[in-house]
Amino acid sequence: MLALTNVRGDLSWRFMLLWLVLLAGAARAEDGHALWMRYVPVDPPRAEEYRARFRELIAPDATPTQRAARAELLEGLEGLLGQSPRPHAGAPGEGALLLGTPDSSPWLVPLRKEIDGLGAEGYLIRRTWVGAKQVTVIAARNDIGVLYGVFHLLRLLQTAAPIGDLEIRETPRVKLRVLNHWDDLDGHVERGYAGASLWDWHKLPDWRDPRYTDYARANASLGINGTVLNNVNADALSLTPMYLRKAAALADVFRPYGIRVYLSARFSAPMEIGGLDTADPLDPRVRRWWRDKADEIYRLIPDFGGFLVKANSEGQPGPQDYGRSHADGANLLADALADHGGVVMWRAFVYSHAVPADRATQAYAEFIRLDGGFRRNVLLQVKNGPIDFQPREPFHPLFGAMPETPLMMEFQITKEYLGFATHLVYLGTLYEETLRADTHMRGPGSTVARVVDGSLHGAALTGMAGVANVGTDRNWTGSHFDQANWYAFGRLAWNPHQSARDIARDWVAMTFSPDPEVVRPVVDMMMASREAAVDYMTPLGLHHLMARGHHYGPGPWVDGGPRAEWTSVYYHRADRDGIGFDRGVHGSNAVAQYAAPVAREFGDVRRVPERYLLWFHHVRWDHRMRSGRTLWSELVHRYSDGVARVGAMRGTWEGLRGKVDEARHREVGAFLRIQQQEAQWWRDASVAYFQSLNGLPLPAGEAPPSRPLEYYQALQFPYAPGDGR
Repeated sequence: MLALTNVRGDLSWRFMLLWLVLLAGAARAEDGHALWMRYVPVDPPRAEEYRARFRELIAPDATPTQRAARAELLEGLEGLLGQSPRPHAGAPGEGALLLGTPDSSPWLVPLRKEIDGLGAEGYLIRRTWVGAKQVTVIAARNDIGVLYGVFHLLRLLQTAAPIGDLEIRETPRVKLRVLNHWDDLDGHVERGYAGASLWDWHKLPDWRDPRYTDYARANASLGINGTVLNNVNADALSLTPMYLRKAAALADVFRPYGIRVYLSARFSAPMEIGGLDTADPLDPRVRRWWRDKADEIYRLIPDFGGFLVKANSEGQPGPQDYGRSHADGANLLADALADHGGVVMWRAFVYSHAVPADRATQAYAEFIRLDGGFRRNVLLQVKNGPIDFQPREPFHPLFGAMPETPLMMEFQITKEYLGFATHLVYLGTLYEETLRADTHMRGPGSTVARVVDGSLHGAALTGMAGVANVGTDRNWTGSHFDQANWYAFGRLAWNPHQSARDIARDWVAMTFSPDPEVVRPVVDMMMASREAAVDYMTPLGLHHLMARGHHYGPGPWVDGGPRAEWTSVYYHRADRDGIGFDRGVHGSNAVAQYAAPVAREFGDVRRVPERYLLWFHHVRWDHRMRSGRTLWSELVHRYSDGVARVGAMRGTWEGLRGKVDEARHREVGAFLRIQQQEAQWWRDASVAYFQSLNGLPLPAGEAPPSRPLEYYQALQFPYAPGDGR
């Protein structure tokens, strides 16, 4: 017994040394490329507990997805525990880890009925018995469910979760969980802040960059099951044979990870690459062209997902060019894809050449009358708010208003209006705020999340899209904390009822450290970050105050140009007497597009949540706020408070020196300095501009802007990244 104890002690000591060596090496090598899948050693006592649970591995490896699941698990356990379980082909022994489906593993046949109930992508993780041996099972109906289960188990280990009595059943609540890449064929990424496009179209299909596999792994770890490869402002060349072969090569890489490829389709493609003289959706020649094109795509990509379409919006061609409706255009493509099982994701972000009385009302006005007019394989893809990915918007009024049409949520993961890559803004709170909003369309509890997951109206086809923030930067997203927005989107696409705080807690533990002294302050910082950005950019319901075109920095004075609704003054409507857009019954009456209880709340200046006050109401500068301050005093206070909160974030991060690896700590610290400087710029420029209109003195204790208004107005940034072209 003494000898055995000494051996165990020697092994523990050896693992402790290995843990210290690996931890030091990881700290030196941290550059963000591994994302949340770092698989660094857990602390030795917990590693010993985990290793006892996973002594041997019984896992099939006959298919690409089975091999991916097996390889991920072995790599993860080797990194986390210092050793991987020994592969085993016989009957499970004590501490076996058993992976598979009832069709790939005889040991899982008794679970078939239970597993079938989890659906095509669901999985079961259970600590159970096989005969007299206690084992851990990761089981699913299909191989992809097993892979999802592997990532879930690894997440538990990375976050130092207890695994004594595992009993986890997971089924995705949303069917299509898709990234939208606004990537052009020349490598430019519209609204991209993380380098060039990940897709090297010039070298495809013959060279398949290993990063494509890493990208697929990252998405599979979250349950994302689709990716749109090209910009919604599409180039018809993406549908030509040369580029379809390139897309097919990417599909081959992604397929083992459960990811289907989609393409943005340019509506005028039959004319631009097909030789037709029209793209009229009711023309038989056009219908034949799209059917033939779909057949061609499916010969190359048998599991092709379908088309994403931006039509009759911001100059893009569409069915209205021929006097047809959005339903006519969507159904044209839906019919071409139907026999192959493909879908059409038709974007509702539209506004016509004629400037409406209120841009916020137009999508609803165009689509509400089309409810029930779309084919069954069409989803209407709707942005979270009625304008355009602003720091804060009320939920889009179409959610809940079209019971006969599946509505797919579109969030932006990239931060077009939220400081690009250098501002730390955790979007999980924005997503959660939208998803938990109550539409009241079927009474209280009719949340946007229930529209998205199909439970409110019984929709079978459901989806959530995220405009990706991925590029060729080594850390994928341009900053380490922007990885959290990709992560949060994926987790909420799987289950839109999850908590943004819980998701942030997992991400921090996996990305930086499971140490509570790291997790608690970083999560608190993340959870407050979006509110800080709202306050130093667009407090109290203000919106679209960014500089023209690239949207970098403040521009509340932006006026003129080809369209009124591309200016800031259109939205804030500030003058000497007051500020805000009147969307009540005496204004544009946009509130009428919401269910009656919501309309009454939003439409009443006394009841509307103050976070939406200036979105829905034009209010006098001396309006008394709930704080007791006047509107002007409250507005200046919010701007200043947003800046102060970024300063507090800097202090929190500095306090983590030595607890986060030096390389990432230094980079995040530098970005927070940039954010604080730019938050001050936002505050000073905005206060100077609005004060120039109202002529009011600054509230007591508030510092004047550091520069005159003319200085801020003269700033130009012609090469700011990510601008559309």
